[in-house]
Formats: sequence, structure tokens, C-alpha cells
Amino acid sequence: MYLPSFSLENKLAVVTGAGRGIGQALSIGIAEAGGDVVLLSRTKDDLEKTAATIRGIGRKAYVLPTDVTIREDIQNVVKYIETQGLTIDILINNAGMNIRSSALDVTDEEWQTIMDTNLKSAFMMSQEIGKHMKEQNKGKIINIASVAGHVALRTGVVYASTKAAMIQMTKVLALEWGKYNINVNSIGPWYFKTPLTEKLLQDEEYVNEILAVTPLKRIGDLKELVGPAVFLSSDAGNYVSGQTLFVDGGMTINGF
Repeated sequence: MYLPSFSLENKLAVVTGAGRGIGQALSIGIAEAGGDVVLLSRTKDDLEKTAATIRGIGRKAYVLPTDVTIREDIQNVVKYIETQGLTIDILINNAGMNIRSSALDVTDEEWQTIMDTNLKSAFMMSQEIGKHMKEQNKGKIINIASVAGHVALRTGVVYASTKAAMIQMTKVLALEWGKYNINVNSIGPWYFKTPLTEKLLQDEEYVNEILAVTPLKRIGDLKELVGPAVFLSSDAGNYVSGQTLFVDGGMTINGF
């Protein structure tokens, strides 16, 4: 039989930024593929909404309000999971933010806040859960990067810097942790309809600029990120590591 398994039956995933947008969609998609999910973000109410949908599917959802920029909070998440007798099969580093300032206007506070939320959190999550995965000699880590980490876009120098660093971090972790049977990959989305992009996508002129460089001529639907995430999380992706899969409607083939 040549068709590999895309099932996540009885696997446990930890997803950051799971209360809204991409994180919520991926958490629900993992549940639909048969997995259980530990949901992390700072806002409990948002997590509860995601959890309700997952439980409605018949899978388990663990709601853990967490500040993923604080190492102690991350360590407490791992301790909780281990005390429940569970093992972590999948980590999805999705927590992120952006402040749209031109390069000359970026403040020190904006720089540090975006760096901590987008990059430092992903590294600390990978490091702490990587220790757990090393002990069990298996695991899948998926970092939600961006096309902004690969091509230059206006008014997002800090965000782009974090995503470029995340893509390189993905490669180095894959190189270091392959011997522990840990796969590390990234997904690089273009524009999708999320709370983070909602305001921007109300600007018709801006949307037209986006569509002009997108061969498929449309904004992405969140459901279209679920398949790539399930693939990389499942046995079907066992021989893929250190890669960034751009889910971008073809945007990155434009010669940037």
C-alpha cells in the first residue's frame, strides 16, 4: 500500500494562538483528523470557543491560558501535560502579531513586543517541548511563518524579520533534532481572512494590490491551511523536515 496515513487519530497537538484565526482553524482541523488538542493563548474566552467546537467533533480539548513569551508559563504547560500521563506528538507555533509601522517609525517597544511574541515564543516552545519529544524519540513541530519572511513587503520590517528568522530557525532545529526523529517544518501563508488582517482586507485598493501579485487572484480561506498542517503533522510527512511550505496562491513565484 503506497498511500500514507494522514490520520492524527489519538495524537496530541499543542497549538499556540489557538483562540482565533489560523490557530483556531488548525486546532479544529487537527481534531477533524482525529487528534486531541492543547489550546494555548492569553484569552481564555477565545480558547473556550475553540474547545467547544473540538469537543463537538468528539475529540478532547485542553484549555490552558498561557503567555507563551514567558518560559515559566511554557514549562507549566509541559508539566501539566506530563502529569496527565500524556505525550506531545505535535507542536504548532502559531502565536503572532504585527504592528504596521514604517521602518523609521518603529519604536524600541514595538520591536521587542513583536520579536518576543513571534520569534522568542516559538523558540522557547520548541525548546521546552523539544526536550519532551527527544525523550520519546519522536515529534512534529510546525512553525507558522509567512511569505513576509521570504519576500520584501512594505510597512512590516519587524514582522518580516521575525518570520525570516523563523524560517532559518526551522532549518537549524531540523538539522539538530533529526537524530531524535523530530521533524521541524514551517508553513508560510500569504493573505488569509483572519482577525489580524480583517481591517486591511476592507481596503479595496490594498486588496487589489494583493490580488495583482497572486496568480490565483483571491484571498486564502483558512480551511486551505488545514490540509498542509495535517500533512506535516501526520505520517504522510515523515520524510519532510527543514522545509517551508508556502501556501500563498502562487504569490512567491512572481520573481521576488
